[in-house]
Amino acid sequence: MAACQPLHSSSQKPPPARSTNPGYFLPKTVVHWLAFGSISLALLHLICCSPRGAQEAAFTRVLQYANDAYLKLTSSGYENTTLSPSDQGICIFHFCASTTQLGGSLRCDYSDGRWVWAPGHARRYNATVCDVKEEQDCLRNGRPDTGYLDWRWQPAGCHLPAFDAAAFLTAARGKHVAFVGDSMARNQGESLICLLTAAAPHRLVDQDPMNYRRRFVRWEFPTHNVTVSVYWAPFLANATGRCDNYDMPYTFVHLDEPGHRWASHADTMDVVVLAAGHWLINPAVYHKGGKVVGVHGNPDLNHTEIGYATPLREVYRMSLERLSSGGRSRTVVVATLSPSHFENHRMDDPMACAKKQPYREGEKELNDMEKELRRIVVEEAEAAVERNGPNGAVRIEVLDVTKLAAMRPDGHPGPYMHRNPFANGVPEKLSTDCLHFCLPGPVDTFNEILQQIVMKRR
Repeated sequence: MAACQPLHSSSQKPPPARSTNPGYFLPKTVVHWLAFGSISLALLHLICCSPRGAQEAAFTRVLQYANDAYLKLTSSGYENTTLSPSDQGICIFHFCASTTQLGGSLRCDYSDGRWVWAPGHARRYNATVCDVKEEQDCLRNGRPDTGYLDWRWQPAGCHLPAFDAAAFLTAARGKHVAFVGDSMARNQGESLICLLTAAAPHRLVDQDPMNYRRRFVRWEFPTHNVTVSVYWAPFLANATGRCDNYDMPYTFVHLDEPGHRWASHADTMDVVVLAAGHWLINPAVYHKGGKVVGVHGNPDLNHTEIGYATPLREVYRMSLERLSSGGRSRTVVVATLSPSHFENHRMDDPMACAKKQPYREGEKELNDMEKELRRIVVEEAEAAVERNGPNGAVRIEVLDVTKLAAMRPDGHPGPYMHRNPFANGVPEKLSTDCLHFCLPGPVDTFNEILQQIVMKRR
């Protein structure tokens, strides 16, 4: 049978179609140019004469359309395949996750991007109802500006979906999700609990007897048999002293002993988020093998100053080794540093971290210490991947939040860690929080990325 022939051969063109609209009198080329000119004038008016919020709202839709088109083009050649063991590790110095685009496996670097205006994106739960730490419940405490809730993170080369509680619980069905570390680990853990309790049946099953201390809490989500726990372990290692009692001058840290509570529960954990770093720059006395091996920030003590970098490496290495032992299949997520934004203000300055919008690209640079704290965590994660080998039961991922967190000076409680702090005027001194994030707030984005990690291997 002959091949199909075109309806009209190249030697005989079809007759031009007759217009059925007698009122059409301009050539189509002119109409196209008029439309193009009108759109250009509208965009010019938006750029020159509209407030920034309206500009962001409009351009966000345009950029999202372009981004979706790009993803369709770049992912069209991918097959739906399972990542090899080597691909399930980490990318050096940034986080890479696989996400599904149009039926294919496409890798995405969520660590690099920008914040774009997205009205209502972070207005997803009532922090008072889910019982977050009061100092981070900014709306309850009377923070009047709420624009910090209207931004979403746009990665440079892909789309980060909004948090989906049902999808997270399905991916984590039958698993124990644990947050282990300092107060930023707790900040993220409470964020996840709020995101889940706002959408699914839940129950509080255990917590620190003195709840205000927030040393431990555990929630269950019975429809999917999911458990979420938060463990206070600011050094990851076993530590006593100032980390438990602020009246103490320093903390005693045992570099060869993981924190007792979380380590005793480690064999029940399926997804573990480790986050520590801020306490390592505080005064501490470090022990190993029952002996003092050095101090940091204690000039009056007659011991070797070992700084913060070496202890940080050792506690992460010890924790990753503990979680890689025992043969249990699990995912360990290592979170990088989330920088503070005191920025030359005192911690008792009521005007600290008063900025109302995210930083733009290039507006905020990390200092050397922040870069080092981030680099150490990533390097230790990569070393653990190499130690475990391609067939290890433990998958290690890096949750690289340093850049996206550094760009959000507007998302902290600041003076609104207190209830109605300016009810009687502006005090000369007032403790402020420019480290943790308001709940809800930018830290919810950490869990949007965590969801992609948890869903990565299902």
